[in-house]
Amino acid sequence: MPKMKTHSSAKKRFKLTGSGKVKRFQAFTSHMMRNKTKKQKLNLRGSALVSPADEPRIKRLLCK
Repeated sequence: MPKMKTHSSAKKRFKLTGSGKVKRFQAFTSHMMRNKTKKQKLNLRGSALVSPADEPRIKRLLCK
């Protein structure tokens, strides 16, 4: 059986943490930033974790 290929768009969007959880970037940061408050933009800067329900699906795309 051939090797599994990593999903190209998934490898650009997600990273695995040391403990095996999946890290993602925040949505709502690409455009229309002048309509968002400073507080909103500040809170959207960091990364977040993928929900536990979606984790197995993302890991399958990443071949992990």
